[in-house]
Amino acid sequence: MLHHIRHFFWQILIVVILTTLILLGLVNLTSQTGLAAVTQLGNSPGEVMYRSQVKLDDQSGKVWQVVLFKQVYSDQPSQINLRLIGFPGSAELIHPQPLKITSTTGKVWNAMDIFLDEAPAPTIGQYDLTKILPQLPSEPLTLSIPLPGAKLINISIPTFVVKEWQSLIITEKAKI
Repeated sequence: MLHHIRHFFWQILIVVILTTLILLGLVNLTSQTGLAAVTQLGNSPGEVMYRSQVKLDDQSGKVWQVVLFKQVYSDQPSQINLRLIGFPGSAELIHPQPLKITSTTGKVWNAMDIFLDEAPAPTIGQYDLTKILPQLPSEPLTLSIPLPGAKLINISIPTFVVKEWQSLIITEKAKI
Protein backbone atom coordinates (compact mmCIF):
# COMPACT_ATOMS: atom_id res chain seq x y z
CA MET A 1 0.00 0.00 0.00
CA LEU A 2 2.82 2.39 0.93
CA HIS A 3 4.47 1.59 -2.39
CA HIS A 4 1.32 2.69 -4.32
CA ILE A 5 1.07 5.95 -2.37
CA ARG A 6 4.73 6.72 -3.00
CA HIS A 7 4.35 5.89 -6.71
CA PHE A 8 1.24 8.12 -6.95
CA PHE A 9 3.10 10.97 -5.18
CA TRP A 10 6.00 10.76 -7.66
CA GLN A 11 3.62 10.83 -10.64
CA ILE A 12 1.92 13.97 -9.30
CA LEU A 13 5.29 15.57 -8.61
CA ILE A 14 6.50 14.84 -12.16
CA VAL A 15 3.30 16.30 -13.65
CA VAL A 16 3.65 19.45 -11.53
CA ILE A 17 7.32 19.88 -12.51
CA LEU A 18 6.61 19.34 -16.22
CA THR A 19 3.66 21.74 -16.14
CA THR A 20 5.80 24.39 -14.44
CA LEU A 21 8.59 23.97 -16.99
CA ILE A 22 6.14 24.20 -19.90
CA LEU A 23 4.54 27.34 -18.48
CA LEU A 24 7.94 28.94 -17.87
CA GLY A 25 8.95 28.09 -21.43
CA LEU A 26 5.79 29.68 -22.84
CA VAL A 27 6.34 32.83 -20.80
CA ASN A 28 9.92 32.98 -22.03
CA LEU A 29 8.84 32.65 -25.68
CA THR A 30 6.34 35.48 -25.40
CA SER A 31 8.50 37.88 -23.41
CA GLN A 32 10.41 40.70 -25.09
CA THR A 33 14.15 41.29 -25.07
CA GLY A 34 13.80 44.26 -22.75
CA LEU A 35 11.33 46.55 -21.11
CA ALA A 36 11.01 50.13 -22.21
CA ALA A 37 10.57 53.02 -19.82
CA VAL A 38 9.99 56.73 -20.37
CA THR A 39 12.55 58.91 -18.65
CA GLN A 40 12.75 62.68 -18.44
CA LEU A 41 16.09 64.42 -18.76
CA GLY A 42 16.84 68.09 -18.22
CA ASN A 43 19.60 68.72 -20.77
CA SER A 44 20.10 72.46 -20.60
CA PRO A 45 18.14 75.53 -19.57
CA GLY A 46 15.13 75.84 -21.84
CA GLU A 47 15.19 72.16 -22.93
CA VAL A 48 13.68 68.92 -21.61
CA MET A 49 14.01 65.52 -23.25
CA TYR A 50 11.64 62.57 -22.78
CA ARG A 51 13.04 59.20 -23.83
CA SER A 52 11.79 55.66 -24.32
CA GLN A 53 14.54 53.07 -24.77
CA VAL A 54 14.39 49.32 -25.38
CA LYS A 55 16.62 46.61 -26.89
CA LEU A 56 14.97 44.50 -29.59
CA ASP A 57 16.16 41.87 -32.06
CA ASP A 58 15.86 42.15 -35.83
CA GLN A 59 14.75 39.23 -38.00
CA SER A 60 18.34 37.87 -38.02
CA GLY A 61 18.66 37.92 -34.23
CA LYS A 62 20.94 40.99 -34.16
CA VAL A 63 20.26 43.31 -31.20
CA TRP A 64 19.25 46.94 -31.74
CA GLN A 65 18.78 49.70 -29.22
CA VAL A 66 15.55 51.49 -30.15
CA VAL A 67 15.30 54.98 -28.65
CA LEU A 68 12.36 57.30 -29.20
CA PHE A 69 12.94 60.76 -27.80
CA LYS A 70 11.01 63.99 -27.65
CA GLN A 71 12.88 67.26 -27.26
CA VAL A 72 10.81 70.07 -25.75
CA TYR A 73 12.13 73.62 -26.00
CA SER A 74 10.65 76.63 -24.25
CA ASP A 75 10.45 78.69 -27.43
CA GLN A 76 10.02 76.12 -30.27
CA PRO A 77 7.75 73.26 -31.28
CA SER A 78 8.85 69.89 -29.88
CA GLN A 79 10.55 67.27 -32.05
CA ILE A 80 10.14 63.49 -31.85
CA ASN A 81 12.92 61.33 -33.27
CA LEU A 82 13.58 57.60 -33.40
CA ARG A 83 17.19 56.49 -33.16
CA LEU A 84 18.17 52.94 -34.05
CA ILE A 85 21.57 51.77 -32.86
CA GLY A 86 22.91 48.46 -34.09
CA PHE A 87 25.22 46.55 -31.78
CA PRO A 88 28.54 45.20 -33.10
CA GLY A 89 27.97 42.89 -36.04
CA SER A 90 24.84 44.73 -37.21
CA ALA A 91 24.53 45.84 -40.80
CA GLU A 92 25.83 49.23 -41.93
CA LEU A 93 23.00 51.61 -42.79
CA ILE A 94 22.89 53.84 -45.85
CA HIS A 95 21.89 57.50 -45.62
CA PRO A 96 19.68 59.26 -46.47
CA GLN A 97 17.00 56.59 -46.69
CA PRO A 98 13.51 56.73 -45.13
CA LEU A 99 12.47 54.29 -42.43
CA LYS A 100 9.40 52.27 -43.40
CA ILE A 101 6.91 51.66 -40.57
CA THR A 102 4.21 49.06 -41.21
CA SER A 103 1.17 48.21 -39.06
CA THR A 104 -0.34 44.75 -38.77
CA THR A 105 -3.15 45.92 -41.08
CA GLY A 106 -0.61 46.80 -43.79
CA LYS A 107 -0.71 50.59 -43.50
CA VAL A 108 2.70 52.13 -44.22
CA TRP A 109 4.39 55.34 -43.05
CA ASN A 110 7.80 56.62 -44.18
CA ALA A 111 9.91 58.54 -41.68
CA MET A 112 12.50 60.95 -42.99
CA ASP A 113 16.17 60.16 -42.31
CA ILE A 114 17.73 62.84 -40.10
CA PHE A 115 21.28 61.93 -41.15
CA LEU A 116 21.35 63.35 -44.67
CA ASP A 117 25.00 62.63 -45.34
CA GLU A 118 26.73 60.73 -42.60
CA ALA A 119 25.74 59.20 -39.27
CA PRO A 120 27.90 59.26 -36.12
CA ALA A 121 28.57 55.54 -36.72
CA PRO A 122 27.71 53.18 -39.62
CA THR A 123 25.17 51.21 -37.55
CA ILE A 124 23.14 54.24 -36.40
CA GLY A 125 20.02 55.68 -38.00
CA GLN A 126 17.79 58.51 -36.81
CA TYR A 127 14.34 59.33 -38.18
CA ASP A 128 11.79 62.12 -37.72
CA LEU A 129 8.55 60.79 -36.19
CA THR A 130 7.07 64.15 -35.15
CA LYS A 131 4.13 63.99 -37.58
CA ILE A 132 3.95 60.19 -37.87
CA LEU A 133 3.74 59.14 -34.20
CA PRO A 134 0.23 60.57 -33.61
CA GLN A 135 -1.01 58.52 -36.59
CA LEU A 136 0.36 55.17 -35.43
CA PRO A 137 -2.14 52.61 -34.10
CA SER A 138 -1.69 50.93 -30.71
CA GLU A 139 -0.68 47.61 -32.22
CA PRO A 140 2.58 45.85 -33.10
CA LEU A 141 4.59 47.60 -35.79
CA THR A 142 7.45 46.60 -38.07
CA LEU A 143 10.34 48.95 -38.70
CA SER A 144 12.09 48.29 -42.02
CA ILE A 145 15.54 49.79 -42.41
CA PRO A 146 16.82 49.91 -46.01
CA LEU A 147 20.18 48.38 -46.87
CA PRO A 148 22.13 48.40 -50.13
CA GLY A 149 20.77 46.09 -52.81
CA ALA A 150 17.08 46.53 -51.94
CA LYS A 151 17.51 44.50 -48.74
CA LEU A 152 15.82 45.40 -45.46
CA ILE A 153 16.38 44.90 -41.75
CA ASN A 154 13.04 44.34 -39.98
CA ILE A 155 12.54 45.04 -36.29
CA SER A 156 9.23 44.11 -34.67
CA ILE A 157 7.96 46.67 -32.17
CA PRO A 158 5.58 45.16 -29.59
CA THR A 159 2.35 46.89 -28.59
CA PHE A 160 3.58 47.88 -25.12
CA VAL A 161 6.45 49.86 -26.70
CA VAL A 162 4.12 51.57 -29.20
CA LYS A 163 1.80 52.60 -26.35
CA GLU A 164 4.75 53.96 -24.42
CA TRP A 165 5.81 55.95 -27.49
CA GLN A 166 2.31 57.36 -27.76
CA SER A 167 2.49 58.51 -24.15
CA LEU A 168 5.28 60.88 -25.25
CA ILE A 169 2.81 62.73 -27.48
CA ILE A 170 0.87 64.02 -24.50
CA THR A 171 3.84 65.00 -22.34
CA GLU A 172 3.43 68.62 -21.38
CA LYS A 173 6.16 71.17 -21.61
CA ALA A 174 7.91 70.92 -18.31
CA LYS A 175 8.80 74.04 -16.41
CA ILE A 176 11.87 74.91 -18.35
